[in-house]
Amino acid sequence: MRQAVRGLAIVLIPALLALSCEQQTWESAMLAGQRAMQQGRYEEAVRAFAAAARKAEPQPDRMGLALSGQAQALATQGDYVAAEPVYLQALKAFQDAHGENHADVAATLNNLGVLHRMHGQYPQAEPLLVRALAIKERIHGADHPEVALSLHHLGLLYVAQGQPNKAEPLYRRALAIRERVLGPDHADVAKSIEALAGVLRALHREAEAASLEARLAANRIPRS
Repeated sequence: MRQAVRGLAIVLIPALLALSCEQQTWESAMLAGQRAMQQGRYEEAVRAFAAAARKAEPQPDRMGLALSGQAQALATQGDYVAAEPVYLQALKAFQDAHGENHADVAATLNNLGVLHRMHGQYPQAEPLLVRALAIKERIHGADHPEVALSLHHLGLLYVAQGQPNKAEPLYRRALAIRERVLGPDHADVAKSIEALAGVLRALHREAEAASLEARLAANRIPRS
């Protein structure tokens, strides 16, 4: 689940910079988990983030970060069953720390939705992704890359369910946001164009799809 891997990625640096010396044990465990993830040593990452979670008590924000890292490592290995309860614990920790309308809550809801989609549990995925999108719209506004990311994931779900007609407007909106905010040559713009072209082909609108694909080829937008 490499994309998530953007939706699943953990932003550690701002929190780590604020830590004092007495908190270095939690920091070292988190950094060990992050290094293991970057090097593809996922079982080691699971153990490191689990250790960080134990050291985080009773601070729910740090607990949420550690549990998110652990769940990410499990999901990246394809162990979706084990990852789900860990993500649910992370969600509770973030809600306890920040309330409902927070970026960490939205990100965790998104990650859970992606997890269910990857596991083929589409009815469970949809409400989670819809909630994540609504929170992001409230905290970021309508035109933000995080909103585009949630729109893209919701579109992927509808495509997986065989509902390209429901995915099309989501992909179009995500593309418009990304072009406006990130610029026409960004890799995420390419992802949106490819996704939208695929949906148009599924809807037997080959001419529209070909036009998008020609634009992609002409601009040589890099894929990430």
